[in-house]
Amino acid sequence: MTHTVRSAAGEFLGSAGLAAVVIGSGIAAQRLSPGDVGLQLFENAFATALGLAVLILVFATVSGSHFNPVVTLVDIALHRRTWSIAAVYLPAQVLGCIAGAVVANLMFGAAPVTLSTTDRSAWPLLLSEVVATAGLILLIFALVRTGRSHLAAPAVGAYIGAAYFFTSSTSFANPAITIGRTLSDTFAGIAPASVLPFIVAQLLGAALGYGAVRVLFPVALPEPAVSRG
Repeated sequence: MTHTVRSAAGEFLGSAGLAAVVIGSGIAAQRLSPGDVGLQLFENAFATALGLAVLILVFATVSGSHFNPVVTLVDIALHRRTWSIAAVYLPAQVLGCIAGAVVANLMFGAAPVTLSTTDRSAWPLLLSEVVATAGLILLIFALVRTGRSHLAAPAVGAYIGAAYFFTSSTSFANPAITIGRTLSDTFAGIAPASVLPFIVAQLLGAALGYGAVRVLFPVALPEPAVSRG
């Protein structure tokens, strides 16, 4: 199996796992804690934070554990990868999130695909997506460019778990998962009509995060050598 195929498989499986965790835990929370939205959100956030950290650890050496088109695009813009990788990673991420959504629905006895009716088009939610995505990009590439990418799994998991609560949008911060979440009319869903504004907000946030990385961390440092003594 070539490196490109392995990387695409890693992005597909990691993105599928992420969608399954986000949507599956949202369905479970909705059923376990009916009538208590705050507890539902906590359960969804807690499972997502842990699941995302695990997925990053599993696939880090396979594909870099992007699972997110804006992470891939910023990685390319910072000259870490060539633009051709976008043609491999982005479809794998979107298809993975779609597959993960279908699996999550099936695991809970729901129809494989049910379009969400949850409208998320209000401007505070879009502002939240700008902030959440900018923060995510800044976090990831601050670690990468200061030789601390080995801390990405717990750091990104913690950030997304926190962002569920400090943003009104519950921090999607990912165009691929945004698309996947349209396919489940449950707690974690988003109506198809809200997808394009969300993705535009995420791209804007990614651009702001990229700018902050270039200003604050202009020089990329190497990862520290690992002692084998």
